[in-house]
Amino acid sequence: MLSGAGGAGGAGGSSSGGNANGGAGGAGGAGALGGLLNGAGGNGGAGGAGGNGGDISPLAGGNAGNGGVGGSGGDAGLFGLGGAGGSGGGGGDSVGLQSGAGGGGGAGGDGGLLNGTGGAGGAGGDGGSALSGGTGGNGGAGGAGGDAELTGDGGSGGAGGDGGSPGGTGAAGGAGGDGGQRGGSPGAPGATGV
Repeated sequence: MLSGAGGAGGAGGSSSGGNANGGAGGAGGAGALGGLLNGAGGNGGAGGAGGNGGDISPLAGGNAGNGGVGGSGGDAGLFGLGGAGGSGGGGGDSVGLQSGAGGGGGAGGDGGLLNGTGGAGGAGGDGGSALSGGTGGNGGAGGAGGDAELTGDGGSGGAGGDGGSPGGTGAAGGAGGDGGQRGGSPGAPGATGV
């Protein structure tokens, strides 16, 4: 398995009741290193998505759940691409109460040691929305893009999650990954949520 790709991370479980946060997504597996002379390394596996937080109402009691964080992407082998970060889960909705926050996006995996591109960061989850005088949850931050090592480009940052209506705040996007030391370009930062 000198060039096997890393496995994708599993998705986090979503919740269905108050006080219950969504589960975190699993991390993507690292790509195989590859042969030292000419074997290409495998690509990193994608991170799993975070689960959604539980919804809430005055009758049910408790608090709206927050979204789970996305899993990080796996690092690549010698020439492979870094795995993409998983997206964050959405915050739980509410009726007349505070809604849950979105989960943060996972970081992208680093590119291969010789000539690999960094993986993209995962998008942050959106904050939960609210009805009947409640307040929307804030969005989750976007994940950072993975770094390149020598000649590859850095991965782009994930977009920040949007705030829930009404009153939720959008989150910042993730930073772009560093370009390789020998001519690689840095990744673009992620957009800020609204």
